Amino acid sequence: MENESTKKWGFQVHQRFKTESAITLRAALTSLTENIDQNDSRPTIPLGHGDPSVFPSFRTANVVEDAIIDAVRSTKFNCYGPFFGILPARRAVADYLNGDLPYTLSPDDVYLTLGCKQAITVILSVLLRPGANILLPRPGWPYYETFTRQNNVEARLFDLLPEKGWEVDLDAVEALADKNTVAMVIINPGNPCGNVFTYQHLQKIAETARKLRIMVISDEVYDHLTFGNTPYVRMGVFGSTVPVITLGSISKRWIVPGWRLGWLVTCDPNGILQKSGVVDSIKEYINITSNPAATLIQGAVPQILEKTEEAFYSKIIDILRVAADICYNRIKEIPCIYCLNKPEGSMFVMVKLNPSLLEDINDDMEFCLKLAKEESVIVLPGIVVGMNNWLRITFAVEPSALEDGLGRIKAFYYRHAKK
Repeated sequence: MENESTKKWGFQVHQRFKTESAITLRAALTSLTENIDQNDSRPTIPLGHGDPSVFPSFRTANVVEDAIIDAVRSTKFNCYGPFFGILPARRAVADYLNGDLPYTLSPDDVYLTLGCKQAITVILSVLLRPGANILLPRPGWPYYETFTRQNNVEARLFDLLPEKGWEVDLDAVEALADKNTVAMVIINPGNPCGNVFTYQHLQKIAETARKLRIMVISDEVYDHLTFGNTPYVRMGVFGSTVPVITLGSISKRWIVPGWRLGWLVTCDPNGILQKSGVVDSIKEYINITSNPAATLIQGAVPQILEKTEEAFYSKIIDILRVAADICYNRIKEIPCIYCLNKPEGSMFVMVKLNPSLLEDINDDMEFCLKLAKEESVIVLPGIVVGMNNWLRITFAVEPSALEDGLGRIKAFYYRHAKK
């Protein structure tokens, strides 16, 4: 009888998950967290990811919590929901976006998803046929590029220009596009850069995309989280110029990322996406994938979007504004990192690292690993978002924790500075 130990089983692990896992944001944060010295009695300062929900200052509004309680007690939302989301929630999302648009969306333009990440998966799966390519920002949120690699489609990266407030390099966009380009992605307000695009720049993006005959996928998960001099404008404002797919969620503005409620919205008053078959393909794809967010969360959406008071929004913006000021000013005290642009939106800032000023650190990953081990501070290495020797710092934490974390980074610098 053949030795059982020499017989091969028929199942194999797909190699793409072995190669891709190392470059994901989540894998990087896990690696940094595992590098923390367990004997350090100080609290870990999480400046590496955008989830401030654990901090008391960032607690969501009472009306948001009440909306969940009301949805539970109504007993109306214990069932499976429709594939595209329940109608009251879709109508509420459409009305929410309509407040910023020059035309009117209907619930039929809205598809609820399991967080914004599923919305990204849906639209990229629909668009990226064999041979197609998509234009992605660098730096950007890494899931877009990871998705393209895992699905063997081409991503072409255009730069965001730090010397111009992280505007899109539109000349590069035109140079990169060809007949197989299907879309370009923008993230506004910016993750990881903390920038906010002006009306004029968004208009130029729309005109460029129209010229290239591609759609714009606008990731607006940080919508209205702006605290600088640039007013927030939705890309969908230019939906009459170019078809726009708007992606969003309740995760950031309402500080409930664990509730996993997102949306994909077609902002296309000219009906181009319908005529080209994109709308039907979105529906077909959603029909064969998992349901959107829990029906219970969907049931709370109308109350969340319609009854959250302006005072809550203003409180969060004020906290972020103060935190951004602290971050920007304290960074000036750390010679090895430099902030080109004060953040105006989202929860992040990109800073340039100068390893030549450090004795035993060669790049951003090494900086972050040693910082975690020696100071129990988590900062995201720029390589994860496409920028070597940069760092992404989250300032959406308690102001006292932010001061502490930046103080530890300063001490870390002086300990490793070249003599």
